Amino acid sequence: MKYYPVQMQKSFLALFFILLSLFSFAADDGGYTIKVKIKGLHKDSVCYLANDYGDKQFIRDTARADASGQLVFSKKEKLHGGIYFLVLSKHRIFDFLVDNQQNFSMETDTSDYVKYMKIKGSEDNKLFYEYMNYISSRQKEVEPLQAQFKKVKNSKDSTKMIRDKISKIDKEVKTYKADFVKKHPGTLQARVFSAMTEPEIPEAPKLSNGRTDSTFGFKYLRAHYWDNFDFSDERLLYSPILFNKMKNFLDNMTYPFPDSINAAVDIIAEKAKANKEVFKYVVYWITSTYETSQIMGMDAIFVHMAEKYYMTNQAYWVDSASLAKITQRALTLKPILINKYAPNLTLKDSSLRDVTLYDVRAKFTILYFWDYDCSHCKKATPKLLEWYHKNKPKGVEVVAIGTETNAEPWKKYIRENKLDWINIFDPTYQTGFKKTYDIYSTPVIYVLDENKKIIAKRLDVDQLDGFLEHMINQKVIDKTR
Repeated sequence: MKYYPVQMQKSFLALFFILLSLFSFAADDGGYTIKVKIKGLHKDSVCYLANDYGDKQFIRDTARADASGQLVFSKKEKLHGGIYFLVLSKHRIFDFLVDNQQNFSMETDTSDYVKYMKIKGSEDNKLFYEYMNYISSRQKEVEPLQAQFKKVKNSKDSTKMIRDKISKIDKEVKTYKADFVKKHPGTLQARVFSAMTEPEIPEAPKLSNGRTDSTFGFKYLRAHYWDNFDFSDERLLYSPILFNKMKNFLDNMTYPFPDSINAAVDIIAEKAKANKEVFKYVVYWITSTYETSQIMGMDAIFVHMAEKYYMTNQAYWVDSASLAKITQRALTLKPILINKYAPNLTLKDSSLRDVTLYDVRAKFTILYFWDYDCSHCKKATPKLLEWYHKNKPKGVEVVAIGTETNAEPWKKYIRENKLDWINIFDPTYQTGFKKTYDIYSTPVIYVLDENKKIIAKRLDVDQLDGFLEHMINQKVIDKTR
């Protein structure tokens, strides 16, 4: 594979934001001291105090155990409120909450961290571990029922009875959480419970034909998905909850098309404006995720985010140099998104005669950017040539664009390998086609329809058969409608 220095090859947003996040962890002065005593922990064992932050985890402090298994974590700066945890031998051993009370102690046993946990000086964590033990006991009730269910799954009466028992336990857990929220409003645990609570779906209405609307439940759940999530509470950012809900909303509750996803990310981003740090994380994560997505067409979401939030100066955390790079990247990608008309090109053939892309008549045009000296191209080119000969009768044409300016070795390669498709190049590189089509490595394939609209890009040769078959079948279906 040959690389060109015309564009970045990995996300510059990711490194920038991680560095920014590290500097943003320090809260108001006041400090913290968290003492942890773990029975069974060997002397000199090293434990790390860490916290969730969106989709990542960060180490905040380190302590070494004394002979009694005592660890002391202490610094002069207060911790952000959120969900924290201890790491031992690369394993997350138990979670706890950090909020206003930041001087407290915990004592437990390696045989069962939750069951034997004792808390002093933190009412939040006393309540948290009451819940942890409660949920553990309810899970122990469910496990044998699940085992029974597998044994009697062919008996309707027995399975109904077991389902009813499991449902009863589930309702009791929901009631426990709802009561907790009422008794302890504003606490981190209450906010976590609320954020994780899905809306109750009412009975589906009847359609005009008298049938029940089968899509009502999904549409209602999606419309009310964020009702119980408090975007103004920054503590939820320092937990996995925001990230998990956001990812589930985009991956499982949004149609996987750019327009649908753009509408969904705007819903999240607009709600996230309730808190500057939450907004920063949401906009960063969405932009970075779709900037580096391996799914074809998802770069449209990156362009949307860049235009709506960065290029309008809403991304207050980005410096001018980074903003310029994001802007340029969006401007490069926008004209070559899926369903855009391909930028026209007029290049030279091997006889230095002009060939214009839009003059090529074909049901499907394959734009193949390649280099005669590229190792990956030497593998892809003969495969594409074989595919071309097989599919040319279906209305396929290949326009192969040489990315180098040296004509003689390019012509020699074409002759020796009998590349009988349309071969063109830019001997003086006056057209800037590599920038226009975002060619920073070779080979690259774009697929255009008969009107030269981009319908696929950056496919491998092996993917062309399946894609072409899909498009031909789709045309047949469209004609019958």
